[in-house]
Amino acid sequence: MKELLYIEVPTPNTASVRAWLQNTFVAPAGKVTATTEGVLVEFPSRDSRMPLPTALSIFVWSLQRTTYLKVFRWSERSLPQESRLLQQLEQQIRQAFPPDYGQMPAFQPEQQTIFEALATKFPKTVTYFQRMPNGEADLERVYWWEKRWRDSVRSPKKPKQVIFRADNTALEAPPAESGEQYDLIYVGGALGVIHAAVMANLGYKVLLIERLPFGRMNREWNISRVEFQSLIDLGLFTAEEFESLIAREYEDGYNKFFDANNPSVAKAPVLHTPTVLNIALDSEAVLKRCGEKLTAAGGTIWDETEFESAHVSDTEVTVQVRRRGSGDAEVVQGRLLVDAMGTASPIAWQLNNGRAFDSVCPTVGACVSGGFEPEVWDSTYGDVLFSHGDISRGRQLIWELFPARGNELTIYLFHYHQVDPDNPGSLLAMYEDFFHILPEYRRCNMDKLTWRKPTFGYIPGYFSLDKDDRTVAFDRLVAIGDAASLQSPLVFTGFGSLIRNLSRLTSLLDVALRYDLLQAKHLNQVRAFQSNIAITWLFSKGMMVPTGKNIAPARINSMLNTFFGILESETPDVAERFIKDKASWSEFNRMALTAASKNPALLSWIWELAGTKDLIRWVGSYLNYTLQTFLLWLFGWFPNWLNQNQAWLERNNPALFFWMLAQSHQLTYGMGRPPSIQRVKIEPKLPPEPKPPKRVRVSAQTVPSGASSSPVAPPESPSS
Repeated sequence: MKELLYIEVPTPNTASVRAWLQNTFVAPAGKVTATTEGVLVEFPSRDSRMPLPTALSIFVWSLQRTTYLKVFRWSERSLPQESRLLQQLEQQIRQAFPPDYGQMPAFQPEQQTIFEALATKFPKTVTYFQRMPNGEADLERVYWWEKRWRDSVRSPKKPKQVIFRADNTALEAPPAESGEQYDLIYVGGALGVIHAAVMANLGYKVLLIERLPFGRMNREWNISRVEFQSLIDLGLFTAEEFESLIAREYEDGYNKFFDANNPSVAKAPVLHTPTVLNIALDSEAVLKRCGEKLTAAGGTIWDETEFESAHVSDTEVTVQVRRRGSGDAEVVQGRLLVDAMGTASPIAWQLNNGRAFDSVCPTVGACVSGGFEPEVWDSTYGDVLFSHGDISRGRQLIWELFPARGNELTIYLFHYHQVDPDNPGSLLAMYEDFFHILPEYRRCNMDKLTWRKPTFGYIPGYFSLDKDDRTVAFDRLVAIGDAASLQSPLVFTGFGSLIRNLSRLTSLLDVALRYDLLQAKHLNQVRAFQSNIAITWLFSKGMMVPTGKNIAPARINSMLNTFFGILESETPDVAERFIKDKASWSEFNRMALTAASKNPALLSWIWELAGTKDLIRWVGSYLNYTLQTFLLWLFGWFPNWLNQNQAWLERNNPALFFWMLAQSHQLTYGMGRPPSIQRVKIEPKLPPEPKPPKRVRVSAQTVPSGASSSPVAPPESPSS
């Protein structure tokens, strides 16, 4: 028996596909007979001595809320018009069951609840959100998040402008109503509060603006001890405080991708990564503690407050916000605005001329506090990356599972997605899949699970050619975290990138503030770019199915197993460095060559998914990484030299010192080689006395963007 065809039919209605085969499919030859799971196409036997029937068996099955179809031949020899039959079968079934990317149902809060609005299209989602303590409000947040994301993706060339250049010589603009002048104004309270607390402890006057009630999180955070150490080194937490924030530390993490349909060369054993994301933090406790430290250092938190716009002058930035409860508008001024609003940040879209992100990971999940049987999962272990099936409706679904406090588990389902106006990527559709297929992933009775809260979001990716490719700053404005979108394409979100680069960002921002180096040319150097992970975006590109394109269902799992099989054959240290974005140039090249020799088809697979244009872009990124590796070899002594000569350089030429510090960090952090112990030695300093606020007029022709004079930002997206 030989397999002739394996395709995915992008519909959860497997029964309709089976009925189509049995009642509608027209075979160019042979007799079509219905079977239990499909049809049998029989051909007259030309040789009575043949032991097997001369027939093709076509059958379908359901997994991951989609339909798969295979065709097997019983006989050893090719049958009459076999290739024509397979070609017509695939063509006819593609026409009968085209991809459906769906639309969002309308939601009118004044007339219906979110449950009523979504019940018809997303029944499972409504059922299980109703069982969560704050389910109605959380589901509204999912709806809001997806709507803003869709609007921004579909209208990238006509975004709402939110950053304006102010004309210092003109008429009056509203002064700061708070009566206070801040050094730093952060917009976005999740990642923002961590950085804000560090800067407040350095003596700066900080304001944090958060759209939601402060401390609310729609994601959980996992990290390792080594990575969290940067927060201890910066003095934000003590080692004892860190231990109190740990919800659970697992013994081992597993990485495994489905390979039942893979060729033998693309099968792999489980990759064990016991010190990758093995610390589950109590994220709300982390936020609360950072908030306490921020206010204790003199900082201020405005929660339930939406960012509306900012007006930049030569001497300050004026930020306009609106209180969500009362609807009152307020204006506040500061020396620097920090964008920590995440993926839907209108500032990020504006600064990058509508190309805020190249890819995204729509991510959904939930925290479950009980209901799994003991034999289903041991809570001392985690799934770092896991798939239990092939491509499903144009997505390679991947699971993550992390133990949390007590018997709690945090479970995520995500996929790598190429941003497309016709197919932006849906959180609601992902949630409906999540609630349907969770029992396939981990055997459970969904009605027995105790649902604590949902976890969801859009994790962005940006394919940078070099450290200057993406705009992360404007005069008196800089982006961090997901708004900067400079993180790893594998397992880290903006949280991991921020923590790993926190000392780097803090030291640069401190120098910029102390010497008023707050123009775009300076602030664009305050970034978490790493040359060694810029080249790995091709890895994530190979996990995206282009919209409207059909590829072999097992293709992405085959690629993943090829790479992770090589990682499994390496030493644990090498595998850990690769997944933690610390692999060296020689390690990357060795593993890439090994993969190509082990599975020569890999390059053509990547070419099919990435396309010629992006392969050429990747070559440019690889050459830049090679150059940076050469510079590291040539100037590896420079960071120590700069540290020894910091005092006189900083005193005599602050701007030159700032540039040299950025280059030094690019040689260390930027190559995935942060100093083994990075303890900030900066003494808290009071910033220069702020100048009195000037009356400013907003110019009608403003250019707060990377290379264009046209305003670019998404529709209203108060996503702090």
